[in-house]
Amino acid sequence: MTPTRFKLPRRLAAACLSLALAAGLSAAALSAPKAAEAAPAGGYKIVGYWHNFDNGSGFIRLRDVSPDFDVVNVSFAEPVGGSSTGNIGFAPYNYTEADFKADVAYLKSQGKKVLISIGGANGQVQLASTAARDAFVSSVSGIIDKYGFDGLDVDFEGHSLYLNAGDSDFKNPTTPVIVNLISALKTIDARYGSDKFVLTMAPETFFVQLGYSFYGGSCISCDSRAGAYLPVIHATRDILDWLQVQNYNSGPITGLDDQYHTMGNADFHVAMADMLLTGFPVAKNAASFFPPLRQEQVLLGLPANGNAGGGFTSVAEVQKALDALIKGQQLSTYKTRGSSTGYPSFGGLMTWSVNWDKFNGFEFSRQHRAYLNAIAPSAPDTQPPTAPANVVSTAKTASSVSLSWGASTDNRGVTGYVVYYGGSSLQTSGTSATVAGLTANTAYTFTVKAKDAAGNLSAASVPLSVTTSAPSADTTPPTAPGSLAATAKTASSVTLGWSASTDNVGVTGYVVTYGSTSVETAATRLVVTGLSPSTAYTFAVKAKDAAGNLSAAASLTVTTDAASGAQAWAAGVSYKTGDLVTYGGKTYSCRQPHTSLQGWEPPNVPALWLLK
Repeated sequence: MTPTRFKLPRRLAAACLSLALAAGLSAAALSAPKAAEAAPAGGYKIVGYWHNFDNGSGFIRLRDVSPDFDVVNVSFAEPVGGSSTGNIGFAPYNYTEADFKADVAYLKSQGKKVLISIGGANGQVQLASTAARDAFVSSVSGIIDKYGFDGLDVDFEGHSLYLNAGDSDFKNPTTPVIVNLISALKTIDARYGSDKFVLTMAPETFFVQLGYSFYGGSCISCDSRAGAYLPVIHATRDILDWLQVQNYNSGPITGLDDQYHTMGNADFHVAMADMLLTGFPVAKNAASFFPPLRQEQVLLGLPANGNAGGGFTSVAEVQKALDALIKGQQLSTYKTRGSSTGYPSFGGLMTWSVNWDKFNGFEFSRQHRAYLNAIAPSAPDTQPPTAPANVVSTAKTASSVSLSWGASTDNRGVTGYVVYYGGSSLQTSGTSATVAGLTANTAYTFTVKAKDAAGNLSAASVPLSVTTSAPSADTTPPTAPGSLAATAKTASSVTLGWSASTDNVGVTGYVVTYGSTSVETAATRLVVTGLSPSTAYTFAVKAKDAAGNLSAAASLTVTTDAASGAQAWAAGVSYKTGDLVTYGGKTYSCRQPHTSLQGWEPPNVPALWLLK
C-alpha cells in the first residue's frame, strides 16, 4: 500500500524501452490486502487498511471501523535499522498497548480478521541474506504473537523486490531477495498452520500484470522490478489466501487483449483481474505461463475516495466491473478470457483505507457491502463460537463465587455467555459473573459456554472447581431494596431503579433476576437489554453483603413496548444491532451492539448508527 503520510505521491519509474507507455507507476495514498479464509458467510469479503499514523484522514479506533469490513489490515509494521536488516518493528499509534490489544480482540470477537501489514511506500524491506530472512521470521512472528494478529499482509513496494539479470524463470527464481522472502513466508505460515493463518499480498500492477509485457529478469534495458512479485505469488499460491493488486496509482497496463487499459474505470479493473484469473505468458513467452489463481484468491484493490490515491473509481463503475467479473455481464470494451460467464466465486474488494472510508461518509464499505450481500445473502449461521478460555475464580464468599474468563470469538459475533454449575445456570453479556445463593463450604464445578446471535453455543470451557468459604459470623441479611420502579422502557429493554438497602456491616451490591437470567450490579440502577417486544417480565432485586447474605426480594412486573416505533436515544443504554432510536428529529438504526455514552449521540458516531 502507498499511504499519503506526506502529501507527495511516489512514482515507480519504469525503465523499459517502451515502459513509458506501458507503466508509469506511482505510489501515493494507498495500500492493498489479499486473503480468502476470512470471507463472510455470503462469500464476498471487503478488506480495509487501518492507518497506524495520521495523514489527515482522521484517526479511528479499531473497534469503531465500519462493521461492513470483514478484514482489517493494520498498516504498517516497518523495518528497523534499515531496509536490509530483516528486523521488523511495530508500535500502535495513539494507543496504549493494552487498549490496542483489547481492540484487536474485540474485532476478532465480532468475527473479523485482523492482519498486520508489512511495508508500504515508506517501509521498503530487502531480504538479501539468510540472516535477514531469519530476522524477518523472528521479528514478524513476535509481532503476531504479541498483539494476537490473525495473519500477515505483504505490501512490499519501491525497491523491496527486484530480479537479477538472467533470473528469467518465475517458477525457479534465483535472486536472493525473492528466494528469501518465499522461504520466510512459508516458514511463518508453517509455524501457525495454513488452516488458521491468513496470508495475503498487496502488490502494485507494476510488479504483477506488467509481467505480461516485461519481466525484469529477462528483458533488456527494462526495470528489474517489472513482474517481480510473480515468483513470490507462484511459490506461495497454495498457502496464499488472497491477492489484492493495487488497481490505483498505476500507469496504463497491457491486458490480455493486447490493448492498453487505464485506471479509474470498470474496464481497467476487469482487464487486470482477468489476467490473474486466466493466467498469462510471462513476457509473452508461451513457454513461461503464469497459471491462473483460484477465483476466491483475487480481490480488486481500490481507493476509498479521491484523496486516497490516483485512479479513484466511482461506486457505479466498481459495481459495473463486479457485474462483469461475478455475473458475466460483459463490457463492450473488454471480454473476460478465463470465463465468458463470469467468476461467481470471485474474492471481493480491498480498499485503502478504512480511515478514508470514514472520511468519505462510509460510501465504499456501505455501498459495496449492500451490493455484495444482494448477490450472495448471508447464509444461516450454524458456526458456534470458540470455547471460553482461562476460567478463573476472582473472589468467593460463603454463598457466592466470582468468575472471569477470556473472550470467545465467532464468525458473526459473540453476544453473551452461559455459566453452568450443578443443575443451574446464569447468563451474562460480559466475561465475568458472580454466582450467588451457594452453600457455604461446598465444592462447585463451573463451566462457561459462549453464545452468538443465532443461538449457537460453544463447547464448554475447561471445568473449574471452587469451594465456597466457611460460614461467616455475619448472618444478618440486608434490608430489601425499596421503591423498585421502571424508569424507562423500549421494545427490547427496561431500565430499573430502586432505593439503597442497608446492612449491619455493609451492602456490596444487588442481584437482579428475571426468568433464568441473573445480573449483578453495585449501583441502584440497571438497564436490562435483549428483551422481546410486548412481553411481560417479572424482575426481582435482592441486596447482598460481603458475607453473601441476600435480602428479601423487591419484585416488579413490566411489559416491554411493542416492536414498532423508535425510542429516544439515551446514554447508558445497551443497544443491539437493529435497534431504532430517534435523535434530533431523525431516526437511526443501531449498526453494532454497544452501551451508549455521552458524546456518542447518533450523528457523532456513524460507525454505530445508520441514519434511516
